[in-house]
Amino acid sequence: MHKIIPNSLTATQFDDSLSTNFAPDPFNIGAALLGAALLLPGMGIAQAETPPEHANLSVRYLNYEENQADFKRVTANSPSISLLTPIGASWSLDATLTSDSVSGASPRYHTAVSGASRMNDDRTAGDVAVTRYFPRGSVTMGTAYSTEHDYESRALSLSGSFASEDKNTSWNMGVSGSNDRINPTNRIVVNETKKTIGLLAGVTQILSPDDIAQFTLNYSHGEGYFSDPYKALDRRPRERNQVSMLVRWNHYFSKSGGTGRFSYRYYKDSYEVKAHTLSAEYVQALSHGWIVAPSVRVYSQSAASFYFDPVYDSTLGAPFPPGYVFSSSAPTSADQRLAGFGALSVGLKLSKQLTRDWMVDVKVEKYEQRGEWRLFHKGSPGLEPLRAQIFQIGLTRQW
Repeated sequence: MHKIIPNSLTATQFDDSLSTNFAPDPFNIGAALLGAALLLPGMGIAQAETPPEHANLSVRYLNYEENQADFKRVTANSPSISLLTPIGASWSLDATLTSDSVSGASPRYHTAVSGASRMNDDRTAGDVAVTRYFPRGSVTMGTAYSTEHDYESRALSLSGSFASEDKNTSWNMGVSGSNDRINPTNRIVVNETKKTIGLLAGVTQILSPDDIAQFTLNYSHGEGYFSDPYKALDRRPRERNQVSMLVRWNHYFSKSGGTGRFSYRYYKDSYEVKAHTLSAEYVQALSHGWIVAPSVRVYSQSAASFYFDPVYDSTLGAPFPPGYVFSSSAPTSADQRLAGFGALSVGLKLSKQLTRDWMVDVKVEKYEQRGEWRLFHKGSPGLEPLRAQIFQIGLTRQW
């Protein structure tokens, strides 16, 4: 017999901000946020078994500012518009268009010991997903495209879900593929490519009228150009395998009427990076149409096997690592995103139901990472603390 659960605990309401702010590829929060628009539709989120009852049009704006060693590094402004609408009785369309404008300073090899070159870039990204619903499942097909002056990406995805007869259990599967082309302005490489194939398998289980849980496994295999052409001494393997395990649990607190969202993710890859992410959010409805949602996230990762801190005590001096050989073809990188570090993020989101059809929301988030904050692995002593603040505002119209 199908259990009756509160609307706040339906399987479609797992918050996917985890994979936005801390992407499986262990980049810092700035790179992850700017890449959020390319998350493949339907990959990693439990799918509903019925089409949406109403159409929703959302207009959003995100501002991101990153600072390190009292130096303002990167500023990003990202307006976007998205549409989710039913099509007939058994279909839905989900589409998003995003424009990113990024400016600031990009480290040459390692922010702690180097100056930074100025950079300005604009990126346009869009994705479209179409879902077909069945009595006990759904199938989603999606495509995504992103372009900027030195990088172009195309992606396709196919995912599906199938529910048990009592609809207490739902199995989710998916496959995705992307094809990227890289043409950096310094002409280090020309028409380089990177191709990635991803697989997903998961299960969503209603545990009680107040609890729902989800377990997901992700695997991706990539081949091609993974190096950063704008960083000195950056030479990475042309193959990368990534595996992650994600556990989510939502609990409805009947006394307060609020919902807690908790998650843990473990990640590892062929670069020997291992990462842990713990996340918690509490969503509370208040009077007069207000909703408040504080959140906290803790992150820790180990350094890649070929990462080095560009220390000054090497024979050649910074940024060369001790024992560096110019003729060597071995992988090496001082990219701070491949360092060992820990990070803490705290945020607060406020939403207000203006009328039956209009809602506005605002979110503020503070982020900081430090080499000594790693929890389980050796940190990177040469890594300067990095701080970022994120401001988001959105307006949604339903009809």
